[in-house]
Amino acid sequence: MSEHEIQGRPASELSDAELEQQGTQAHATRNWVFLHGSAEQFARHTTRMLELEQEYVHRFPRRTWQGSGGSGGSGGSVASRGSDPAVSGDGSGTPDPALAFLQRLADAGGRLHKLEAHQAAREVGLARAAVARLYTADPALVGTEGEDRVLTGAGRERLRAGA
Repeated sequence: MSEHEIQGRPASELSDAELEQQGTQAHATRNWVFLHGSAEQFARHTTRMLELEQEYVHRFPRRTWQGSGGSGGSGGSVASRGSDPAVSGDGSGTPDPALAFLQRLADAGGRLHKLEAHQAAREVGLARAAVARLYTADPALVGTEGEDRVLTGAGRERLRAGA
């Protein structure tokens, strides 16, 4: 059996859907291979999983902390943007993570893939419970459309109000 048959098609040749499916499968089987596989199986699994992960980061750099480098990538911190609506409207100049997150969505055309939205929330320091409140507010400030997270009209109004 050739190395190509053992490893599968090179990750760079997979469709986006195949890459995500194989990456998910690799992570799902990781624990079993670690606990029950041979040293050779573990090494082969590790090599393939890393290949899939590296290709994923290459294709979707904003969906993971590795691809974003852990930074916002928008040219400075929220607090350094002067009149940015992502700064709290209470006059304190304190960054409001919820507004910063809404601004990220707006800056992206009002729509981000769910993984990019998750990463943006982490980068601005928005806690999970606070993210959830953006979806469950009445009216909702953020909505879902398939795998995308979208800024609603109410979310845009919140940005304009800055409060």
